[in-house]
This record gives sequence, C-alpha cells and structure tokens, in this order.
Amino acid sequence: MRDKIVVTRYGEAYVAFALPVIGMPRLISDMHLLHGVLREVPELHEFLRAPEVTQAEKGAFLDKVFAETLAAETRDFVKYLIVKRRIDRLREIADYIRVVYSHGEVVDVVLKSTFPLELGLAERIKSALGLRTGKNVNLYFELDPDLLGGVQVTIGNKIIDGSVRHRLDELKKQLLKTQVV
Repeated sequence: MRDKIVVTRYGEAYVAFALPVIGMPRLISDMHLLHGVLREVPELHEFLRAPEVTQAEKGAFLDKVFAETLAAETRDFVKYLIVKRRIDRLREIADYIRVVYSHGEVVDVVLKSTFPLELGLAERIKSALGLRTGKNVNLYFELDPDLLGGVQVTIGNKIIDGSVRHRLDELKKQLLKTQVV
C-alpha cells in the first residue's frame, strides 16, 4: 500500500511540475520512452541505483545519453528521484503516468460570465484548462448577470470563482468580522 502511495505522489508531482512546460503529449511520450528503456535495458536501472556511482555522475550520464530524447524536466525528475533515493520506483512511476494520463480523458467544464466571451479568449481559456487538468476539455458557456463581472468556472465538483459577486461577498464577510474599537 505504501509503495502505491509513493508512486502516486511522485507521479502526480512530476505531472504538476512538467505539464505546464512540456505539455501532455511530450510528457506521455517521455514516460513511454522511459518505461520501454527500463524494460529493455535493465542495466540502466542497476546503474541508476548503484551506490558506488555519484549522483553527479548519474546526472551527467542522463544529460548526455538522453539529451535528444527526453525533455529537460523529465531528466530533472529522474535526477530528483536519485537524490530522494526513490529511483527504484522509476519504472512504476512511469507506468502509473502512462496508464493514468494516456487515455485522453475528457472533462466537462462550465464557464459562467456576465457577457458572451470572444472566440479567441474562449479558446485560450479552454487551452489553459486543458493544461491545468491534463484532460481534453468540453467547454460549456452560461450567461449569469448575477456575477456582476468576472467568470466562474466549474470543473466536476470544483468551483473556481473569479466573479465580482464572489469578491464582494468575501469583502462583506471580512467587514462583518472586523471589530471597531
């Protein structure tokens, strides 16, 4: 059970770190490559685990051998696993990421605003939400004049509220908490 938690935490941390920089296709590609190389060349895993080889030597090796095939963020992640002595979990982490993120899951997102958004802005929002969630996004729009301005985004059961109405409600709560002396 503990091993599964470690694999999940490191896998999710890598996705959060690398996704905004290299994007989902490259992230998945790197994990496929790592998983395949570790399966086909078990000596690589033994080398990365070897205590007699310094961390600096392992890092230099990774940068030299994989400079053209793996993103710098992926190489940095492998180096981080070496430092944290979790390199023995690399194949499992790569497998976890491949399985969880390769399916191109789709998420429905509802975006509420007080006015219709321009097509270009809507596309940028959809792209940013896709990067943030790591999934394909079906974006639905609703007009809601009660927001007074700004937008409110609903992803599953999570709400990101950047509306003026929300900010005013928060300000009202703060003012009611404030004591006049």
